[in-house]
Amino acid sequence: MNEDLQLNSKVVNLKNYDPDDSLANEINSSTLCVFILATYTDGQPPEGSAWFYKWLRETAVDFRVQKSLLHGLNYCVLGLGNSLYQDHFNIVSCNVDKWLHDLSAVRVIPLGVSDENVAQSKNGGKEEDFNAWMEILLKYLKGRGTLEKEGCCKLNSDKSLCDCQNETKVKEELYESSSDEHDDKDDGGGDVIDVEDLGTMVSKMDKAKSNKIIQEPKEMVTPLLRKALTKQGYKLVGSHSGVKLCRWTKSMLRGRGGCYKHTFYGIESHRCMESTPSLACANKCVFCWRHHTNPVGTEWRWKMDEPDLIVNEAINNHRNMIKQFKGVPGVKPERLEEGMTVRHCALSLVGEPIMYPKINDLVRLLHSRGISTFLVTNAQFPDAIKNLLPVTQLYVSVDASTKESLKKIDRPLFRDFWPRFLQCLEALANKGQRTVYRLTLVKGWNVEEIKAYSELVVLGKPDFIEVKGVTFCGDSKASSLTMKNVPWHEEVIGFVKQLTNALPEYEIACEHEHSNCLLIANKKFKVNGNWNTWIDYPKFHSLMKKFEESGGEATFTSLDYMEETPSWAVFGDTHRGFDPNETRWMRKGKTKDLSGC
Repeated sequence: MNEDLQLNSKVVNLKNYDPDDSLANEINSSTLCVFILATYTDGQPPEGSAWFYKWLRETAVDFRVQKSLLHGLNYCVLGLGNSLYQDHFNIVSCNVDKWLHDLSAVRVIPLGVSDENVAQSKNGGKEEDFNAWMEILLKYLKGRGTLEKEGCCKLNSDKSLCDCQNETKVKEELYESSSDEHDDKDDGGGDVIDVEDLGTMVSKMDKAKSNKIIQEPKEMVTPLLRKALTKQGYKLVGSHSGVKLCRWTKSMLRGRGGCYKHTFYGIESHRCMESTPSLACANKCVFCWRHHTNPVGTEWRWKMDEPDLIVNEAINNHRNMIKQFKGVPGVKPERLEEGMTVRHCALSLVGEPIMYPKINDLVRLLHSRGISTFLVTNAQFPDAIKNLLPVTQLYVSVDASTKESLKKIDRPLFRDFWPRFLQCLEALANKGQRTVYRLTLVKGWNVEEIKAYSELVVLGKPDFIEVKGVTFCGDSKASSLTMKNVPWHEEVIGFVKQLTNALPEYEIACEHEHSNCLLIANKKFKVNGNWNTWIDYPKFHSLMKKFEESGGEATFTSLDYMEETPSWAVFGDTHRGFDPNETRWMRKGKTKDLSGC
């Protein structure tokens, strides 16, 4: 048949196919990708196609990925299955067909189904179903124009799976249930090759020696991603890390005030480095203000850089960015000199830092340099939290208090995201050092969940709860948020008061009006009527050194390195969290406070 049609075709095993590198090369009018996919136990793909299936799923549902990613790719899909398994019949092929279509690939003929169940097969068996579908494919390849309806619909008894009048009418409920109900696990189905890609797919992964494929882990940051992040001001480190200068660092260099962590915990904002060892994340939060360009994933699958490279390069990049402020009007020379020495590291830039497999080694290196660690996790990796070394302060983002609202706001990739979330909070309760819940209030989404939030606080027993109004950073196709979703500061205060009323062991401790943020603290940090939310950083490093030298035997708690909070930082003070040693800056003729801008 190839000779009659003069086809230049190649069969590629998807097990050796890297879609990141190769799929875009198939986007041209003369190429047709034909996918023949089997569905195994519990609706899972065979082992050989597991990675391709997972990549396609995550790419299709990631709102940060342009939906025109595969525009111009011609494709068709045939599914192999058995209708006796009604719950999962041909779910893999249905999903692949839909996900390709969602990414703007062109479906040239409708989805076909080959049924092993002879009694239910429209054409009398799997081979007959295959031949019927191939007949339609050949008609397309021979350029016969549009498909005849009888040739299309004879493939399946269920026309909703194959309708030539509307090729997009493929069981939507089947797709939706698949997205929600199936996880990313491999089924370990052996080396049976049931999934092949036919056509002119020329794989760049064909690097064979002695008939064996050698595959190197790919880099997390692709050239396109590197270009996008660099344009946004990120300084990329190695193949998966990054550092960026925070606006509050710039503010404190000018003496215009620090961020809420300065008010709540006594950090020096101009000596704080904002960084991450993993640009990838397992969530797709609606309020993510990092431009939604970082990759997503549920496990580490990339090339991995060593911790010392990450720490050294991050500090060097940070120092170089600080140097650029030399001679800038308003920058204080003494602050500039201090800023060259990093004393704090906020591991919260973008992505999920705790995904990095050597996070403990990285934390240990930072501490050895006298750098405090503020690590933020999205509460999807409970084992990583359990195994994490003590950090100066460990944050968990608690963006919602119910399964439904968490799914709506964080848009997690894990199917079992809610059990994972709860396990992370339980793991937090067992940490001896300072722990924090970070709540981002999104008006109209999660501000009414007081009772449910209080129950989560009881579960995780955090030392502190930061409550911050969501930041709106402009209209975006990646998010439906508008200014209407941003609560006023007084509305945040109202929420915090209601929450503390439901939590007898907690009180409002601090406020940072400029960030629309308040701090709730456990009453154990109120000593003789005075709050002690600030951190004694030299004491922490001393305790950490003893902990390391003792092999983890010399344990310590959050109460061992607390420091008294200055009066100006306490909730109710007239300064409303602005350090009186700093200078407020107002635009001429305006009342808007531009401190921190």
